[in-house]
Order: sequence, then structure tokens, then C-alpha cells
Amino acid sequence: MRSLTRAEVRDVDRRAIEDYGLPGVVLMENAGRNAAAVLLSQGITGPVAICCGKGNNGGDGFVIARHLDNAGIAVKVLLTHDPLQYTGDAAVFLNVIQRARLPLCRMPDSARNEWQHELQSAEWIVDALLGTGLTGEVREPYITPINAINVSGKNVFAIDLPSGMDTDTGQPLGTCVRATRTVTFVARKIGFDQPGAEQWTGSVDVVDIGVPRALLSSL
Repeated sequence: MRSLTRAEVRDVDRRAIEDYGLPGVVLMENAGRNAAAVLLSQGITGPVAICCGKGNNGGDGFVIARHLDNAGIAVKVLLTHDPLQYTGDAAVFLNVIQRARLPLCRMPDSARNEWQHELQSAEWIVDALLGTGLTGEVREPYITPINAINVSGKNVFAIDLPSGMDTDTGQPLGTCVRATRTVTFVARKIGFDQPGAEQWTGSVDVVDIGVPRALLSSL
């Protein structure tokens, strides 16, 4: 498929749910499961630190955590917000990993040394902080974990796009994760095709999330 803009990405999700009756939790489960499969294909042994914001990108991270754990990979989930602040589909999958007793840590706001401490033992870091909906400059509580990820020296696996990247321009919105590898959903994002974007995305894999072919053919 051709690369998609931010508006087109939103429209694909909306139409899959509203026009085709595909529940959002199914799309999120498919996204997280297939992203985890890409990471597992790298021959990882763990541990993996999964940094989760409170939106749908964080929800993808919760699904990834469960599938990595199912594969026998040690995981630790780092939350930017109190668990009670997560809503919608993300809250569904947060509840699942809480009940499964996966290691979970609510990170202190603006405590870079705490983020660095939690990330230092990881083989890979999963960036599930911010998704394609970001339009304004990155703010706390996301600046601190992004900066901590970038100085960690670890392999970084970005979900849908590196946190802090503008979907359409491929430029940082203040600060941006530098990923080793990015797994993106449905199609590449138009920003990935802009000069210099690869310094943020690393290599890019496109994975299916179950959106009906009839919908994608209409784009």
C-alpha cells in the first residue's frame, strides 16, 4: 500500500470500527500480537522494558507484553500514568496484564534517573508511548522517558512510529525516540518517506491488523 497521512490513519480505524463492525479491541489485539511476532523474530532473549503511554499506543504495548511473556521472554511494563487513568481499549488490556501479574511499574513524573535505572537491564526497549495522533510538541510526562530511551544505548522497538515524530512530516515534535526498528500498522506513514526520517525510525516493518481488504482497496 501507499503511505498514509495522519488523517487517513484515523479514518481507517474509524471505518473499520463503524462501517465494518470490527471492534477496536480486536484491532489492538491484532496489532500487538503481530508486533510481538516481529520482535520475537529478531531472536531476542530478554528482558524487555515496555514503555506505555495512556493512549492506544500504550494499549498495543500491553498486548505486546502479554505475548512476549507467553513466549517466555521476561518483560517489565513501565507506565507514564496511574493505572486508573487508562481508559477504553487500553484499559482492557492493562487489566489483563494486571490479572496475569506481569511486572508493572508506575514511573515517577520527570524522574529521568528512575527511567534510566529501569531501562538499564533491558535487552530491548519497546516504545509504546505516543502514536500517530500527536500534533503538538511533546510534553511531560513523555519528554523524560523519550530522553531516557535515547541515552540508554539499548535496542529500541517503536510501535507504529517513534514517539514524538510527526506522522505527516517525519520531523520531531520537540523530542523524538530514535528507534532501531519500527513496526507500523496497515501501511507506512507518509512521514517515513521524508528525507532524514530513517534516523528516527530505523528499519520499518509493516504488519496487518485485520482491517478488511475492501476498506483498504477503497483508499
